[in-house]
Amino acid sequence: MFKKIAAAAAFLIASSSAFAQQMPQFYVGGDVGSTKVDGASRETGAGVFVGYNFTQNFAIEAGWHRLADADIYYRDLNASVKTKFDQTDVSLIGTLPLSNGFGVYGRLGYNHLKIKASARAGNVTVSESDSEDKVLYGAGLSYTFSPQIVGRLEVQKPHSDITKVAVGVGFNF
Repeated sequence: MFKKIAAAAAFLIASSSAFAQQMPQFYVGGDVGSTKVDGASRETGAGVFVGYNFTQNFAIEAGWHRLADADIYYRDLNASVKTKFDQTDVSLIGTLPLSNGFGVYGRLGYNHLKIKASARAGNVTVSESDSEDKVLYGAGLSYTFSPQIVGRLEVQKPHSDITKVAVGVGFNF
């Protein structure tokens, strides 16, 4: 009888440590980045993302990012231009864990880019918007601070004319 109780206790302890080792599956996070659009100055943006880890190496992630938000005033013309550049995306992420909490990852997905612009000269205002669907790809470096907190640095190409560099943090649960 003692052997059965000891075996059951050992099994219970072993199974609880296996569950403790299980990787968190859902995560949320945010990032701050710098976006360069060919022919324009570099702009600062921010975004949020949510994801699901299928395994330690594969995840799916969706996000929304404000790539740029610029206000330009032309004093000589008494005119101003306001632009907002947004990205909505969904991606598959492949991760290769390295040593000491580091990892490298690649991203391949779909993104919807939307630009809104309005120009004002005197009392006349003109607004316009456009959108485009493109393939999204990128690569990054991650660092696991704890099982719940992961930092990352990433370079993305949401469009052939756009490059985004972002630093972010994700929270696993």
